[in-house]
Amino acid sequence: MKKIFLTLCAALILSVNSFALAQELPFLDNFITWTENRDRLVEEYTLRHYGQIYHQIVPRAVVVHWTAMGTLESNRNFFNGEYRDDGTLNVASQFLVGRDGTVWRLMPETNFARHIIGYNHCAIGIENVGGYNNNEDLTEAQLEANVRLIKYLHEKYPTIKYVFGHYQQVEARVSGLYVEKVAGYYSIKSDPGPTFMRGLREQLEGDGLIFFEE
Repeated sequence: MKKIFLTLCAALILSVNSFALAQELPFLDNFITWTENRDRLVEEYTLRHYGQIYHQIVPRAVVVHWTAMGTLESNRNFFNGEYRDDGTLNVASQFLVGRDGTVWRLMPETNFARHIIGYNHCAIGIENVGGYNNNEDLTEAQLEANVRLIKYLHEKYPTIKYVFGHYQQVEARVSGLYVEKVAGYYSIKSDPGPTFMRGLREQLEGDGLIFFEE
């Protein structure tokens, strides 16, 4: 009887600890659909652009974006699609942040996602709803949510050294992380804007992360 009691106590403690951990996580899971076909598209994309197949990444950077369209729900639904118009792997990111600071994890953190040319093989992406017409309109709630999320990721993955905005993709090449096998494959970006990145840098400057000039 005593043994059963102790076992029940241990199970209760484990349950309470698990609940506490879940409460501390700065996001909610709302995964996009993952299929064998999506795996095939990932293989095709990574082999073409990185010269080898990736399904999982070792995170070494966090890249911050804005969606420039839609709502939390509509962007999640957009990322849920497997294909782009050209039949290749659709864009997505590991995280999506709503204007009220709600954070959805769209896939396991180390799953490969197509969100920035040259760095997908080693970067976790955070998409923020906003940036309509390239206006720097991300909210204070989004800034605070990104700070909490990046702190969580950096603590969980000590391999992460860099945080940069999509528009800083060229400056970030000094990290040595950039890889792109397709000549001329490039796009100019403005997200998430220097104001937002300055806010992140100011709040995370004591965390040992490397930022680039805004």
